[in-house]
Amino acid sequence: MDETEARERILAAAEGLYYAKGFAAVGVDEVRAAAGVSLRRLYTLFPSKNDIVEAVLTRKHDEWEATLADAVRAAGDDPRGRLLAVYSYLEQWFCTDGFRGCAFINAFGELGGTNPEVARIVRDHKAAFQRYMAALVTDVGASEQLAAQLAILAEGAQSTAAISGDSRAAAQARAAAEVLIDAAVA
Repeated sequence: MDETEARERILAAAEGLYYAKGFAAVGVDEVRAAAGVSLRRLYTLFPSKNDIVEAVLTRKHDEWEATLADAVRAAGDDPRGRLLAVYSYLEQWFCTDGFRGCAFINAFGELGGTNPEVARIVRDHKAAFQRYMAALVTDVGASEQLAAQLAILAEGAQSTAAISGDSRAAAQARAAAEVLIDAAVA
């Protein structure tokens, strides 16, 4: 197994374990065993657990941006429909097996107070989402204030769905988004 494959196996195993059990609950040896790599190989690629956590969050950020952008693009050319596609994307995600909320919110809740790098990564991720929403809102002809409101709806839906286990949080957020969008562009 080459370095690229070992790295991928470690990150995939860590991501799955962290999402299922929590960042603090999973040790390096559990990641190593799940990845099927030696401890020496793991520590060569990731000198500390923090390095693994940071790499998982960076990878998760890239995945989130790509899959969200794909969902929005699939909504077509209508700016309003593209904004609402964010909530359809969330609903599909909330219905997946093993949905446990936003990995970034989870990481911040567990590690953000004691790990400044994790806190920075999470803040950067959330700021990127705000900028993405701002670009979509600009296309619909509304102000950045609407972007902040719509992002808060999406963030709240993620937390609500994770805690309640009810994917309807996305549809409820979408209904509220429709009202806000209509009021902003009226």
